[in-house]
Amino acid sequence: MNQRLFIGILLILGLNLSAAAQYSNAAAKLQGWELASQAYTFNRFTFVEAIDKIKAAGITNIEMFPKQDIGGGMEGKTTFLMDKDTRKKLIALIKSKNMKLINYGVVSPLSEAEWIQLLDFAKDMGIETIITEADSLQLNYIEPLAEKYQMKIALHNHPKPSIYWNPEFTMRQIAKRNKYIGVCTDLGHWLRSGLNPLESLKKYEGRILTVHAKDLIPAEGAFKGFHDVPWGTGISNFSGLMHELKRQGYKGPISVEYEYHWENSFDEVKESVDYFNRLSYWISKEKNP
Repeated sequence: MNQRLFIGILLILGLNLSAAAQYSNAAAKLQGWELASQAYTFNRFTFVEAIDKIKAAGITNIEMFPKQDIGGGMEGKTTFLMDKDTRKKLIALIKSKNMKLINYGVVSPLSEAEWIQLLDFAKDMGIETIITEADSLQLNYIEPLAEKYQMKIALHNHPKPSIYWNPEFTMRQIAKRNKYIGVCTDLGHWLRSGLNPLESLKKYEGRILTVHAKDLIPAEGAFKGFHDVPWGTGISNFSGLMHELKRQGYKGPISVEYEYHWENSFDEVKESVDYFNRLSYWISKEKNP
């Protein structure tokens, strides 16, 4: 091979490797952001298959939802009622894949006794945050339980007419609650509720415990008139939302919850991860105003 050509190839490879390292998830971690994925993104597969897809996309943190088949030779579903033996096996499997289970939800038990079961399950599994749409009356007993278990409880905003679709209403429910009660902000569902995502996010300042990240476009016949697209390609002002999280000093999970092309969304999820890493890098280089 021509020496100049060989050197040129080495230079190109070096630049590509440098860019790959530059746009790793290190910049996001410097912001205090932990990229995660809600397993619901791959709900047409077993939980074990979802873990493998999430890891292949470059994500190491998982959010589990109820009712997914476990798979991997284990019977049952990812319910908080699973027995102790299944819990141990599932914890071992997740660790064997160098992954971390951080969140669980959306789940809304109907009684205090069921909430205690859920909290016991979450503690056993090493879960940090439970995502729920429990009503404000339930919060009266959930709040002291959250403090007892030292477990974060995040209220989630499904689209209108769900209970927490309006951020002003949600903030009134938690304004006087302890530090364990906050919100899981779903950045996409606000569009489906006819709200401005950026202005809605600003109203949650100081109470965000975890984030479900989406970017959407209008689409006839889609859920509430919108469907997911790779981050940075929709109308959600994804960059503006990430800048707002930085301004608020948010530190915590940002979860991919991709709800389109259910059977073959992997490439779009990976595109979102790559965009997030690039965006986080450039945000980290910006000077604070």
